[in-house]
Amino acid sequence: MNKSLAKKYVSEIKSAKAKHLTSDALSRHMGIYPEIIREQLSFFDPIITMDLDINIRDLLPQIEAYIEEEEAKAEKKARVVIKKSELQKYGSIAEFVYEKYSINGLVNRNAVLNEVDLKTLKKLVDEEISKNSKKGKKKPRKRR
Repeated sequence: MNKSLAKKYVSEIKSAKAKHLTSDALSRHMGIYPEIIREQLSFFDPIITMDLDINIRDLLPQIEAYIEEEEAKAEKKARVVIKKSELQKYGSIAEFVYEKYSINGLVNRNAVLNEVDLKTLKKLVDEEISKNSKKGKKKPRKRR
């Protein structure tokens, strides 16, 4: 069961006029086979596959709660972007650590790295690795 399918079921169940809504009645309303409806809604109540006269309206609160949970999961955090101008403030990794995480020349062990600082540090490390690999490239000698 996915969120869009659950939303479809909620809208169809709410728009149906019958007080007691079975899978057969819902299938006529939606145009889907009742077996498929029972199989998909068995995610919320497994008994629905065996009992053909179960009221599907009783599942409505469970389906709505599922939709709310899925929407809460789907909320994304803003992506952290580090610009080159921010990286150029620091000449090396040591300068970054000294400026951000030291007090009077001593490293603060209680400091906590946030996302922006972690990304900046990662980019500085990547730059340092690429510089070192470019400097150290020599052609390997052939062995006889």
